[in-house]
Amino acid sequence: MKQSFAYFVTILGASFWGLTGLFVESLYQFGFTPWEVVTIRLTSATIILLFFICLFSPKHLKIKLKHLPHFFGLGVGSIVLFNWLYFTVMEQTSLSIAVVLLYTSPIFVSILSKIFFNETITRKKVAALIMTVVGCSMVIKLFPLGDTNIPIISVILGLLSAFFCGLYSVIGKSVSANYNFLTITLYTLLTGSVFIFPTSQIWQKAQVFQIPEVWMNVIGVAVISTVLAYILYTFGLSYIESSKASILGSVEPIIAILVGVIVFGDSFSIWQFFGIVMVISSAFITVFHKKRKIRIRGERLKWRKA
Repeated sequence: MKQSFAYFVTILGASFWGLTGLFVESLYQFGFTPWEVVTIRLTSATIILLFFICLFSPKHLKIKLKHLPHFFGLGVGSIVLFNWLYFTVMEQTSLSIAVVLLYTSPIFVSILSKIFFNETITRKKVAALIMTVVGCSMVIKLFPLGDTNIPIISVILGLLSAFFCGLYSVIGKSVSANYNFLTITLYTLLTGSVFIFPTSQIWQKAQVFQIPEVWMNVIGVAVISTVLAYILYTFGLSYIESSKASILGSVEPIIAILVGVIVFGDSFSIWQFFGIVMVISSAFITVFHKKRKIRIRGERLKWRKA
């Protein structure tokens, strides 16, 4: 498989994550809390994907019990805890600060990938990481006019949200050698749902689910922003380094901003434009390889990727 296609699939999956706000904002209008929205997202996505796999590819339901902790780590740590921390920081500070802290996750992924997978931390990766963080800060208007009065507890929780978010790339990479991307996505969502559903008491709002518009948004957040997003990202993760996948995933806030501008009529400044350019450039730096000549056995030359 060509790496260029893996890069494209990874970016597409992250782009579908960026569409989450399109459906979540509508669900908030019907009185759902963030915890309940996470429950709806994971539970409905699990049911849809489980039905699909049982019908068309039941062989992908098989896993070994020894790998269950990995899926528990993905579902609870990388999805449930990450979302809870992310929403908590959003309540304590603002969406802008929460997003900037969250998108320090590629830094954690690069460090963890070096420790567990011995992935090289190159100058190109460092440059891409810096451009990603600065670009995201500009896109969400924290830089250059941001508020620096951030409570220390919010900073800690925000960095923890980034850590748990980054764990998906690291743990997902470790299990991708043993399982198909469909299996990984299913059991990630399933373990997360089993953990969060009993605590949400979502059944107390059964009457709200009688509204057709609610179901339209539930299907949107479950199918597009969860099932397809995680399947595509996990598929790409099987073929590229986890640190690179994490950097490519930073296109998510860009898509979220564009949705806000196009759909909800949000304002768009010159700083946001430059931020988008920086994030896109960081993705380009991550995936671009120049060819160079190397000498093999005397005078014979061969091309290889740098």
